[in-house]
Formats: sequence, structure tokens, C-alpha cells
Amino acid sequence: MRRGGLMAGLAALALLPGAALLLPAGSRAQDDPERMGVGPAVDAAGASGAQLYAKYCAQCHGDKGDGRGIATGVLRPAPRDFTSGKYQVRSTPTGGLPTDDDLRRVIREGVPGTAMPAFQDLSDDQVDQLVAVIKGFSRRFASGQAAEPLELSADPGFQEGREAEARKVYEQIGCAGCHGKEGRGDGPSAPTLRDDWGQWVRAADLTRPWTFNGGATREDIFRSLSTGLNGTPMAGFQSALSDEQRWMLVDFIQSLAGGETTEAGFDNLLLAREVEGELDLAKGKALFEGTEAALFPLFGQIVQPGRNFQPTVVAVEARAVYNDDEVALLVTWHDIRADRGGNNGPDFELPAEEELPGLAPAAPPAGAAGEADPFAGEEEAAADPFADEEVAGAGGGEADPFAEESEGVDEGAAAAAESEFSDAVAVQFPRVLSDGVRRPYFLYGDEQQPVELWFVDLAAPDRAELWEGRGSGSLEPGEGETPEVRASFADGEWAVIYKRKRNAGSGITFPEDSFVPLTFSVWDGFDRDRGNKRALTQWFHLYVPPAEQPSPYAPAVKAAGVVLLLELLIVGLVRWRARRRAVPAAGAPPMPESA
Repeated sequence: MRRGGLMAGLAALALLPGAALLLPAGSRAQDDPERMGVGPAVDAAGASGAQLYAKYCAQCHGDKGDGRGIATGVLRPAPRDFTSGKYQVRSTPTGGLPTDDDLRRVIREGVPGTAMPAFQDLSDDQVDQLVAVIKGFSRRFASGQAAEPLELSADPGFQEGREAEARKVYEQIGCAGCHGKEGRGDGPSAPTLRDDWGQWVRAADLTRPWTFNGGATREDIFRSLSTGLNGTPMAGFQSALSDEQRWMLVDFIQSLAGGETTEAGFDNLLLAREVEGELDLAKGKALFEGTEAALFPLFGQIVQPGRNFQPTVVAVEARAVYNDDEVALLVTWHDIRADRGGNNGPDFELPAEEELPGLAPAAPPAGAAGEADPFAGEEEAAADPFADEEVAGAGGGEADPFAEESEGVDEGAAAAAESEFSDAVAVQFPRVLSDGVRRPYFLYGDEQQPVELWFVDLAAPDRAELWEGRGSGSLEPGEGETPEVRASFADGEWAVIYKRKRNAGSGITFPEDSFVPLTFSVWDGFDRDRGNKRALTQWFHLYVPPAEQPSPYAPAVKAAGVVLLLELLIVGLVRWRARRRAVPAAGAPPMPESA
């Protein structure tokens, strides 16, 4: 049932509150010759390096390396502005330039959850040429500001029994202000976070570490905690926290993820569990105790108009129970906040300018703070223009080293305005359960095989809508029994429970020993999702086992008995024939003696 790591790159988050190493975003390079000029490193790369860059990189990062390629308008995080000299994933101190090995690693391995792929087929020489081109876009590399990698301690391994102590460190240094109490990226300041280019960046969901842009291993997480992510609100804690405290935070993040950091553990089957008695929605999640959760990947709808190239929700989890008459589903997903204002619907239209914003900086999601000069203060900075990015260690007479981070926890901080669109969720089934393997088109069905949509606008969390779809352009209210629903939001997680009769007389049925196709769709009101602009899954299956499953031992015992009986008959027959041959027939002459 598990498909570890399947589609893990679909998760569109970065480690802590970052974007991608090669992909932060927003407005681009200023008309500053120090930032726009192509340095001598490009010349050193030669024509072949420039050709490699034009072939593999310029479409996103632009001919001038300023992140204004032809694809920029549909990418989030937007492609890295190489002219800024700011790189998130590095082995060097906060504010420092990356080493050549840092750049090689990103080219080789890519950046999970972003449009940056892994270029593993390039030769070492080709990678070195691309590194030279990239460095040539920023004068910082030519000015001798290169930094040495930090000396990071070895991994001591996961330490049991320190969760309470680790949580205390997590809260004291202000992690919860961005990442939330349970690490789901829903802290009070999460809706207002901006990078150095003025673009909103999402605080990472620490329960989904396989989406971390800098890598998901324990060593990767420790490095990012130490160096910080340049250009984002995430500071480095090399000076502020001891090695033990940073490894303690790594343990805490691993525990939030359920013990695994590198594999997503996605499933392809939802197994329903039989329960006795009534399916009482008032029990909430307790109704699903003892069931097996199935985690499914979400990806942006990019086929039909209303495209969502980088959805903010990356996974949905489901559980299912049933009795003789009814079936119930629990659907949960993580969200930075509950958007209950406004409304939503699967048939809402999206203006073309929102779908394809072009090369100009994309408008931030509803409620993000106003623009600020992304390069303010750089010219006035002294030797290290990024010296203020690292959190200072505690010392006598010094200011609170965590004061800046603690501001994010303040409930009175600049609150994000409500979106005009609410959060929403839908479960989609074939209108009629087919005997064959063919399923409807996953985008609201087709003319031959319509779908049934259980849609919930979370502005009205206890009311479901029944829709019938024969394609994205053919949605209308459905006929039949509408499921009962209950919805709640707590600690960055939506939980929606559906309940309906297994056979409601029309529409989808849930017979015993059947595989029922289903898909999930999630609309994030904060990101202005509506209509076709949503995150969705491919077709998966809900399996409803027989109410009384036959014992596997009875057939085995029966088969063993038959085999034993046959063996006894064969043995008896052989012995009988042997005895007949051994006794001479009556009246026969005696056998002559041997000479």
C-alpha cells in the first residue's frame, strides 16, 4: 500500500520559511552596474558554458541571471536572482556566499517542491562551467567575499525522551511564530512573511520534511538551522544555539514528521474499517480510532484554464469507516490559517491575469504586507552586508537575542486581511461504479462517465453540496442524497468528516469487497483558489472489505485434509499390491532352488 517517496517533489514548501535555493522571488535586479554586470567568471566559463546556461537555465533564470526568464510568471517560488548573490542553501555562515560545492550540489540534486530539476546527466566539466556562469552574474563572487564552510558537528543520532525539552527550545527562539505550535506552517506571522524581494514566502510545514529545499536528511536540517536561509526571514542559529540544542531541534522536527524525514510515504489505497453501531459524527476524529491513514499527494491543476502551478497544500490524508448501512470519510490537510470569509465553488471562474501574471512580480496572496525596498540598507552595510541576518548569541548586557523572532508570535502583529474566497474541499467519485477498469476523466469527469462531487465550502463547514460533472465546462448541481458533514480547524489542520448511506438509491454506491475510485481536491482561500484553480490528486481507491471475512485457516485445513487422505489411499494401495505379489497362487509348483 505504501509508495515511499512517490511524487514527493510535488510538495511546494521549503525548509523553514524559505523558498528554493535557486528560486526565491519577487521583483528583480535593480539597474545597478554592480548587480547587472556579467563578471569575469562568465568569460572564464567560455562559450560552451554560456551555451549550457542558455539551454538549461535561461528559460527560468533569464539571460541576465536576474530571475526574469520566460517561465517566471508561472513559477513560485520564482527563479533565483543570481545577480543578488543571496543563496539560501549553503554550508557557509549566515550572509555568506555559497561554495562551489554548494552550487554543484543544487545543480546535481535539484530543489524539491520547486521547478528546479536535478541535472544528473551533466558531466562534471559541464556542471563546473555552469557554476562559473552563475557566479559571474554577481560582483560579490569577484570581490573576495567567499566564506569557508562551517564546521558542523557529527550527528549524534535521535535521542529519545527529550521532546519536552526540545519543544521548549522551539518555542523560546520563536519557531512557533512562523511554523506554528505543531510545526504545520501556521504560526501567527506566517501570512505576513516576506523575502528580501518583497514577495510572500510560506513558512515550511515541518511535518513534511521531504519537501525541504535544502534536503531532508538530519544533517541537511542541522545545516539549515545553523546557516539560515539568506534572503528570507529565517536566520541562522550557529551562534545563538549550542550544537546540542540544534540537534535537539532536529530530533523535534523528526518527531513531528512521525520519525521519517526523507520519504513521503504516499499511499495508493484507502482501506475502510468496519465498526459496530451508528456512525456518530459528533465523535469527531474519535470515530476513526484504530483505522489506517492513507496519505495522498496533491498537485496543481494545470490542464484546464484556471491553472494552479504551485499549490500551497501538498498532501491530504484520509481515513474511512463503515457499518451495514453507512460509510464515513475523514479528510485532513494542513493550512496556514482557516479562511472562512467569502465563499467558494467548483464552478468559479479565474481571470486570465491571475492565472498568467507575466514577468512582473506576482501579486502576493491576500493579506501580505506592503512592498519594501528589497535592497534597502545594503549600500550602507559595512564589511559584511548581511551581518545582521544571523541571530546573535546570548551575552551579558546584550539585547534579547530572540527579540526579532519573538515578534512573530505576537498576536497583535500585522494581521493578514481576510481573503474574499474561503477554503474548500471536495471528494470526487464516479457517478456509477463501473465493473471494468475504465474511470472517468479526473477533471470533473466526461460525457460518457460523469462524476459525483461532494463539495464543502468551509465558510459553511457543516453543509455539503452535491455536484455532477461531465467535464470542467459542464458542472451542475447533482441529484441524490447529499452527505452529512462536520468540519473543524485546529493547529493548522482542517478536518472534514463526510457520512452517507452506502447505497443511497442513486449515485455512487459502496458495496462489500469493492474498490471505489475517488479523488480529492483542496482550495486554499488564502491563495485565492477557486473553480479550476486548486490542488488535486489522481484517482485512488477506497476498499470496502466484506463485513464478515472468511477465516484463512479453514481452506488451509480443508486442503491439508484432502492431501492427507490421498496420501493414505496411495500408501494403502501400494501395500496391498505388494502383499499380493508376495503370496504364491494356490496349487502352483514350488520355485526351484538356486544352483
